[in-house]
Amino acid sequence: SVVRKVSRSIMLAPFLRKVLDMLTIGSFYLSFQTLPLFSNSHQTFKTYSLGIVTSRDEWAYDFHKPMLIEKIQRFIRNYNSEVFRWSQESSATSQVDNFVNNDPTFLKWTDRLKEALQRGYLLKFEDNKVRSAIYRPFCKQYLYFDHLLNQRRYQQHIIFPTPFTETENMVIWVKVGSDWPMFALAINVIADLLPQGGSQCFPYYIYSEDGSNRRENITDWSLEQFQERYGTGVSKWDIFHYVYALLHHPQYIERYSENLKHELPRIPMLRERSVFEMCVRIGKRLMEIHLNYEQASEYSLRWVENREVPVNWYVKKMRLTPNKDTLVVNEWLTLTGIPQECFKYRLGNRSALEWVIDQYQVSTHARSGIMSDPNRDEEPEYIVRLVGRVITVSVETVKLVEELEQAVHLENENGETVQVL
Repeated sequence: SVVRKVSRSIMLAPFLRKVLDMLTIGSFYLSFQTLPLFSNSHQTFKTYSLGIVTSRDEWAYDFHKPMLIEKIQRFIRNYNSEVFRWSQESSATSQVDNFVNNDPTFLKWTDRLKEALQRGYLLKFEDNKVRSAIYRPFCKQYLYFDHLLNQRRYQQHIIFPTPFTETENMVIWVKVGSDWPMFALAINVIADLLPQGGSQCFPYYIYSEDGSNRRENITDWSLEQFQERYGTGVSKWDIFHYVYALLHHPQYIERYSENLKHELPRIPMLRERSVFEMCVRIGKRLMEIHLNYEQASEYSLRWVENREVPVNWYVKKMRLTPNKDTLVVNEWLTLTGIPQECFKYRLGNRSALEWVIDQYQVSTHARSGIMSDPNRDEEPEYIVRLVGRVITVSVETVKLVEELEQAVHLENENGETVQVL
C-alpha cells in the first residue's frame, strides 16, 4: 500500500500510520509529494503559499509609509541608473557581477534583479504597491509588494491581491520547519516567510490577480467529510475555525511535534459533534482576538513614571526584568504587574509579548546603514499601548487554549479519524 511504501521511505514519528489517516491541510512537501495519496483534491485547502521573500528587507519593509516610499524611490533611481550605465558601457565580455555598483548603501542586488538589468528592464514606482504586511508575530509593517523587488512572492498575489481583500480574507499563518516549534496565527495581510524554516499561509479565499473572482479555498471534498461526520449544517467557515483551534491544542502540538518538523499539519476528526462545535467556537474566538489585537483592551498594568525626567514615549529598546513581571520601556516609564500566564502564549521560540519587545526597537542595518524606527510621531503612545493589548490577547488565548485542552483529549480518539486513502 501507499502507507507501507511511505513508512519504509522516511523516518518520521512512530505515529506515522495514524497520522496518515488524518485530514491533511496541504500536501507533504517531502520527496514523496507526487504520490496519489497527496492529491490536492483530498486535502483541506486547495491552495496555500509560503510567505513572501524580499531578499532585501531593509529596503522593502518599513514601519512608516513615507519612509518606505522614500527608500523605494531611491532604490529605483539607483537601479535605473545602473540599467542606463550597462546599456552604454557594457561589452560582450562584461561580467554583470563585476560591473554593477555593489555598495549596500546604494542597492541590494539579487540574481533576478541582475537578470532584469541585463535585459534593460526599467522600474517605475507605483503607490498602489505599498501594502500592509505582517513581518513577525504581532508586528505589522509597510511592504513594497512588487514581483521584481520581492525575490519571491509565491502565491501571496492571489491571496491578498488588493488592499480591499484585506477587509474580507483571512489566513492561517503556520510556522513550519524544524528550527522553531510550529505555531499558527490568524492574519489578514501579506505574510513574511519568517526565518528558520519558513512559513505557509492557508487562506479562506483566493482571487485573480486583479482582486476579482473570489472563491472559497476549502475543498468540497473536505466539506463532505465534515458534513458526513457532524451533519449538513457544517460550513467551510466552521472547518476553518476548527483547524485553527486544533493547531493551538498543546497535546496535538506535543504529540505530533516530530511530524510537524517535516510535513504540513494533519487534522484529526473528533468523535462527538458537541466537541467539534466547541472547537469551532474556540477557534473562531481565537481568530477574532488575534486578528484584532490592535483593538484589544489594554491589560491593567501599573505605570511607574520617573518624575526626574520629562515625559517621553520614545522607545529605543524595551527590557524585561529577570523575573519578567516588569518591563522597562525607557528612562521615563516602567510597566509593572505583568501576569506570568501571558508568557505561556508562545509563538515559536518566544512569547507574544517577547515578540513585541524584540521587534519594536530602534535598529540600524549593519551593511546598508538603513535605520528602522517603530516610533510613531502621530501616535507616540502606540508601542506602550500595544504592550498592554498584546498582554490581554495573550491572557485570553491561554484561557481559551486551556478550555480546549480540558475538553478535547486526543488520546481518546484512536481509530476515530477519517480514512483518507
